[in-house]
Amino acid sequence: MDILVDSSVWIDFFNYYDSKEANELQNLIEHNNINNIFISPIIYMEVLRGIKDDNDFYDIKETLLNFSILNNDIMEITEMAINIYRLCKKKHITLRKQNDCLIAALAILNGLPVFHKDHDFELIANETKLKIYKI
Repeated sequence: MDILVDSSVWIDFFNYYDSKEANELQNLIEHNNINNIFISPIIYMEVLRGIKDDNDFYDIKETLLNFSILNNDIMEITEMAINIYRLCKKKHITLRKQNDCLIAALAILNGLPVFHKDHDFELIANETKLKIYKI
């Protein structure tokens, strides 16, 4: 099964948090083809931006680059993200992070469920065709 793994899961995974999401990602990596696990440039940036230690930064960067990276047209993603944000706003749904609209748009355009720990994706999924990977 192909999935788009959000930074909220990767951050737990790389910080060795004992969360059900980090454990599931470890399981997916061990038992599936890593070509089925996708990231995006936005997720890549969100994960790497907070790493303070240079050695950790380069190790995690190298690890992430082993996974498939979605590279859709940025304007197509942006237009869909704007529509997602506006749709939610019209329904009085407050999304905390605009990047989540970009990630959701990318997932929808590629037909991938999002594996996440971020409530914004649940809100977006309730209003759009976004699919969620459930553990």
